[in-house]
Amino acid sequence: MTTQPVTAVDEISADVFRISTFVPDYDLEFNQFLVRDDEPLLYHTGMRNLLPSVREAVARLIRPEELRWIGFSHFEQDECGSLNEWLALAPHAKPICNMVSALVNVNDLTGRENAFLQDGETFMTGKFRFRLISTPHVPHGWDASLLFEETQSTLFCSDLLGQSGQRPPLSPDVAAWARDALIAEQQGPFHDSMAYNRKTDAIMARLEALRPRTLAIMHGSSFSGDGADALAAMRDTMRELLDGAPPA
Repeated sequence: MTTQPVTAVDEISADVFRISTFVPDYDLEFNQFLVRDDEPLLYHTGMRNLLPSVREAVARLIRPEELRWIGFSHFEQDECGSLNEWLALAPHAKPICNMVSALVNVNDLTGRENAFLQDGETFMTGKFRFRLISTPHVPHGWDASLLFEETQSTLFCSDLLGQSGQRPPLSPDVAAWARDALIAEQQGPFHDSMAYNRKTDAIMARLEALRPRTLAIMHGSSFSGDGADALAAMRDTMRELLDGAPPA
């Protein structure tokens, strides 16, 4: 990065905050989500070089050492690149991941054995109840999972519906912008970052069935409204651009 990033904090749902850093060199926003509760949760850590600005943003909402849960979808730098630094800042915090993530990546990264959640297992942070959903290869990697907050129906959906550019905290246009971003990606060096097949179709249908009211998205705007409809639009986009034909 050649410019100093600026990190913004916006509440996208009650006590759910989007922490967003726009990096002009990439024309991309990197978003973390802080859930303020009895046991605060951070979803996505960001890369290590964003840690100072993300830590300062978190400190506007809670004391960083009070963090108790750190979640992410899959093993990638913007998802969990500063995990060890956050665990040092908040020594009582626990990573949230599935079995594959723990055994293949997270235990080695952290240098310790970490508990993992089974697909569908839930935990409470106080007033909020979270469910882990294993989503292999959606959006990336066989270790992928997503978190669904059941109390307010918020889906923390990582790179699904990701958009390029600098976007408002919430927008009804995320499906269209995500389609544009995927079209552009298919023409560049990262054209194989996402895949689509019948298993993808079933995973997306499972996410749609949750009928989330808020979609907390890693890159670009988040979404408030009919989350099932936005996810269905993304599924159609993925099918068209990545598979070429409806699954049998």
